[in-house]
Amino acid sequence: MEYKKRLTYILSIIGALAVVYLASFIFDPEFSGKRNATYVWLDSKLAGRTAKIVIGGNGEPVEIIKKNNKWFVLRGDNEYPARQLRIEDFIGILTSKKTWPVRSTSASSHERLGINENSAIRITFYGENSTLLDLLLGSEDVTGREIYIRKYGQNEVRSGENLFASYLTGSAAAWFNLKLVPESEDGKVAVDSVQRLSVYNKQSTQVFSKKDRTWTVSGFQLSNPDQASIDSYVREILNLEGDDFVSLITDDPSYYEGSLVLELGNGSIKTIRVTNAGESGSRIAFVEGFDYGYSLAPWAAQRLFRNARDFETQ
Repeated sequence: MEYKKRLTYILSIIGALAVVYLASFIFDPEFSGKRNATYVWLDSKLAGRTAKIVIGGNGEPVEIIKKNNKWFVLRGDNEYPARQLRIEDFIGILTSKKTWPVRSTSASSHERLGINENSAIRITFYGENSTLLDLLLGSEDVTGREIYIRKYGQNEVRSGENLFASYLTGSAAAWFNLKLVPESEDGKVAVDSVQRLSVYNKQSTQVFSKKDRTWTVSGFQLSNPDQASIDSYVREILNLEGDDFVSLITDDPSYYEGSLVLELGNGSIKTIRVTNAGESGSRIAFVEGFDYGYSLAPWAAQRLFRNARDFETQ
């Protein structure tokens, strides 16, 4: 009996000490400040409902919209494919829990911190019928590593690591996915997924067909096809990027030097038509199914049409 009383007494003391220890954290100003410094600007569930993002700076605002779970950049009346991974990383900054301590709760600090409506960069996330997030990004701190941010319409100002810098410079073109095969941006279209590549130009027709991971070639004579060189060629086409989008399209066959047709293992076909070289050597590439083209620098265009010797084992 005496043993049980002692045990009860000791457990009571331990419980009391645990309560005191926990209370010391709860009421400790430093601990409370750290807890309040951890902050998320946009709930991930709300982010999933985003239909449009507008980034306004000194120049024209960048408008990014979502259609069928794909992002597009608006320029004029046209919608161009956006860099999906870049946008996901950008959204990730706002949906991740990070250290954003409160620096001010007074409206009088807004001008000093570059965070008033006239000078700040504004980032707005829209749902179908609502505003999900409206942020104002102000000046950097004296170290140049942190930036001041507040929500539009609120006085509270927070600061944190400036992870936005690379996303806020440049025009809408910085968000363009200029790959001729846009799906290859996230690696879903790899060399192994290409079953046949047909290359048509004014001089010849070349067909690269794959069977059991081995390429066979028709259209020119190769005594010993270099498998690695063919893989590299196909990879270059999948990863080829234009310099910008263009809207000029014509069906006049004399306008084109040739075309390339990629047949993928999932049954889809990608057809790329390439114009004759301009005075500067540049060309325009059009991908079937899209109402815009890609301007190609001379060096990029020259990589599309090759000679037999480029695929011969040395």
